[in-house]
Amino acid sequence: MPVYEYRCETCEQQFEATQSVHARPEDTVCPHCRAQSATRILSAFSSTIKGDHKPGFKEMKAYSMLNERMSKFSKLPPLTGKRNSPPPNMTMPPERGGTGGSDQGGPSGSS
Repeated sequence: MPVYEYRCETCEQQFEATQSVHARPEDTVCPHCRAQSATRILSAFSSTIKGDHKPGFKEMKAYSMLNERMSKFSKLPPLTGKRNSPPPNMTMPPERGGTGGSDQGGPSGSS
């Protein structure tokens, strides 16, 4: 059950009360003067965060996982099934369609 802070309108004293969430402030009785005229005061609270539950940690973890997955997917072939073109030095056909084995594509010695 939460602890609420109150201020009595009759005696102007401040006090704390452990009450249910559903308790009404109008029904709270002042422990000093026994009047039923207390007003709930907004109070600050503190909490301690332990472990990996820092603000923004989930977002940072999600982005790092996304980047890791994208780097793995970039190594895969494309979904369309087409292959990337091989380097240009591997695709050059012989310049002459002849069957001569010693012909390197230069001018021939016979005229």
